[in-house]
Amino acid sequence: MIPNPTSHRIDPLSGELTGATGHYTKKLSAMVGLYEDEERFSQAVEQGGDAIIYKVSDVRPNAVHGDLIFGTTFMKPGRIGNEFFMTRGHIHAKANRPETYYGESGEGLMLLESPEGTTRVLEVLPRQMIYVPPFWIHRSVNIGSGPLVLSFCYPSDSGQDYSIIERSSGMASRIVADGSGWKEVQNFSYRSRKPSEIARVYETGSYE
Repeated sequence: MIPNPTSHRIDPLSGELTGATGHYTKKLSAMVGLYEDEERFSQAVEQGGDAIIYKVSDVRPNAVHGDLIFGTTFMKPGRIGNEFFMTRGHIHAKANRPETYYGESGEGLMLLESPEGTTRVLEVLPRQMIYVPPFWIHRSVNIGSGPLVLSFCYPSDSGQDYSIIERSSGMASRIVADGSGWKEVQNFSYRSRKPSEIARVYETGSYE
């Protein structure tokens, strides 16, 4: 029996998604290791580590190949030192799976990195669609003074792999404040991947 069609409404300001079947939140205290200024991060956690930095709502009709997962991300504005609030970032566990993002409200960036360490930065503004091709690590960054709301869609069997970023001590670039704007700077803690590690991503879709 085939699934029934459904309809869902997105509130572009709150990110609320009607009919969402999944929800999760990420608190500031869970973002340990992401920011360069560890002292400022520790101070921020002491002052409000339980503050929710971003939340995700989604709909997962079916986990089998051929279906889609779609949903919304709501991210608060803020900085740790000169580094903007961001998501943890991931590559898909099946790395040959793509993803799309659509700007609902706010000002953001999509920071992308290839397994070899090549980076790209794309602006995410209202009514702007971002295509993340297969094999690209990606992270959302809120560079605005208000919340950033995105909607997303990806194949339901994609999965997420966060360890590829953790094992390289972050992504190759950081997004930092630059006057009234932003700039991309080198992450000096970054560890380049070995050819064998890169090959495993392309061959098996896994960093393990």
